[in-house]
Parts: sequence; structure tokens; C-alpha cells
Amino acid sequence: MFKKICFLSILSFFTLSSMQNLSSEIGPGDPIKNMPTLLSNEPTAAVSTWIDSLYTHLSLEAKGLDKTAWYAACKGYQYMLYKKQLRKSNLLTICDYSKSSTEKRFYVIDMVQEKVLHFTWVAHGRNSGTEYATAFSNKADSYKSSLGCMLTAETYIGGNGYSLRLDGKEIGINNNVRNRDIVIHGSQYVSMDRARAGMMMGRSFGCPALPDVSAKKIIDCIKGGSCFFAWYPQTSYAKNSRIMNAEFIWPISKTFIQPVLADSCTTHQDTVAICNQESNAVLK
Repeated sequence: MFKKICFLSILSFFTLSSMQNLSSEIGPGDPIKNMPTLLSNEPTAAVSTWIDSLYTHLSLEAKGLDKTAWYAACKGYQYMLYKKQLRKSNLLTICDYSKSSTEKRFYVIDMVQEKVLHFTWVAHGRNSGTEYATAFSNKADSYKSSLGCMLTAETYIGGNGYSLRLDGKEIGINNNVRNRDIVIHGSQYVSMDRARAGMMMGRSFGCPALPDVSAKKIIDCIKGGSCFFAWYPQTSYAKNSRIMNAEFIWPISKTFIQPVLADSCTTHQDTVAICNQESNAVLK
């Protein structure tokens, strides 16, 4: 019961309000404590079990990923699966802009094999903030990062070397990322040496720039149609995101995603059985 109450308290950070006053500019939002709820009803046991158990299995708390960010990323990933938008349906990449740029905050997760494939540093746009990103945009020449669900696309060789294009899936929030040339690329201003020296990462023109040493390997891993989710806990994003406010069937089933052990009192077979029984529940 305690575990269930803690999980529901995390979900209270979101909103189910309808799309109104959609803005392409997302600036610093209200404090997290003021964020309204995304779910009007309690989530099904299948969803709670899947999210909670995978978060524990992947040691994401120890890696600094807040459970609120994890829930939002899972919802975005599941929505893109539901809409059949993903060609690489096993991968979820999370960029957690709520963390300091001195910390690792870029996660590549294989949701089927249940593994964290890459965990590293990432830059944000120079007008999004200094050590912390606090302002986000969908506008050209804003030099700010964008939030929300995106789809990885093709690679190319450009001014920043080997780079990966992104296609935004949220109108008014990130649908201009391709036109803005917001891409994933390597950079010398993002590195372990800077982090060890206690220095913030350098800032980009809005691109999620990665360490040069690992950029190509990560780009080759996630390119070609996987889910990329950029997160920051703002009321404005929670209210304006069609995906965060969508009602849809989460495609959780034994044949697609094998849930991991939830706790010492639940067997893996029990967890799978719950997901099979409730995989067709319509969630809000």
C-alpha cells in the first residue's frame, strides 16, 4: 500500500487539462508542487507494475532519473508505439534537462532487453540556461532546446561532424526541430573531463550535443526511427502536450514487453499475468 501511495503521489505532477492557449514558446514554468494531475483515475495495476518494476530493475534512481521524468518518458514511448510511429520500437532515449549539465542526464534504454545501453552527458541550448536548462522553445533562432517526444531520423555529415536529425512529434512544442537544425552531434565542449573538474558543459544552439568520444556509437544505436524524449518538469509542457494528455491503450503485453520483477513478493510470472489481464485497459 505504501508503494502504491508513493507511486500515485508522483503521478500528481501531471495534468489532464484540455489543449488551450497552445504556445510555441515554453519558458520557466510554475514550481513542480503546483503541477496538476495528468491522470484523472488511478492507473491500472499493469501500468503501475510495469513502470515501477522496470525503474527499479534498471537502477534509474541511482542513475539520477526522477520517477516523474521516467513516467512521462514511458507514456510518450507507449503513445508512439500505439500510433505505430517507431521503426526501432525497442529503444527509448531520455534527455533529462531537469538535472545539472555537470551530471550524466542522457539515457538510452532497450525496453525489451531491459538494459541501459548508454548513460552520458548532454548539452542544452545556450539560451535555455547556464548550468541548468530552464527555458525551452520551438522557435527558429531562439538557441533554446526543445522538450517532448521526437523521432530519430537520418544521419549526415555537417558542420558538427556526424549528426542525427530529429523530427518533432508535438505541434507547437517541438515540430520545428528539423527546420531549426536541432540535431544530435558530438562536441568537445561536452566531456568527462569537464564533469570531473566540476565545470558545466558547454552550450549549443539548441542541439542535444554529446561527448565526441561516444557520439557516433550512440547515434548509430538510436538512428532510424526510435523514440527520443526531452524532459523538464513544467506546467506549461504538461498542459500543452497532446501526448501527455492523450487517452490511448498502452501496448503492454507479454508478447511485446516483458515486465521485470516488481519486488520480492511478486514473481515474474505474476507480473506478466497482471499485464496480460490488463493490457487492453484504456488509460488517461
